[in-house]
Amino acid sequence: LVLLDDEAVRVMAEFDIDEAINSHERWLPWLAQVLQGARDERLRPEVVREAESSELGQWLQDSGRMALGHFPASDMLLRRHRYFHQQAALMILHAEAGEAQRAEQAFNGCQHASRQVVLLLRELQRGLAASRRRQSR
Repeated sequence: LVLLDDEAVRVMAEFDIDEAINSHERWLPWLAQVLQGARDERLRPEVVREAESSELGQWLQDSGRMALGHFPASDMLLRRHRYFHQQAALMILHAEAGEAQRAEQAFNGCQHASRQVVLLLRELQRGLAASRRRQSR
């Protein structure tokens, strides 16, 4: 993914990718606690299912989509992020129902999707850096 236009560079400059990655990565330990039997009122399946319930999801649906929506990797990032949230909601539902094996399977889906989200965000970060280098020449 290479960011070519000035608008994409501007929008990405306003978005802290490292913070988005850190924020996203905090989900897995939080979900792992639920998998181990902890209950957290903030992790309601009906809320977690919605990808826009996170800061990254809000950004991806708004200014991130406007700036990056024409890149194929952007669509993949949106789909992987949405899948992460769907799997997280399923995991919570299964954990609350005492279905440990199904909860573990959903958690594995969360982990896989999370790694893909982080990889795609890092790729956006590299593209932004490459665009900035080209502009400074």
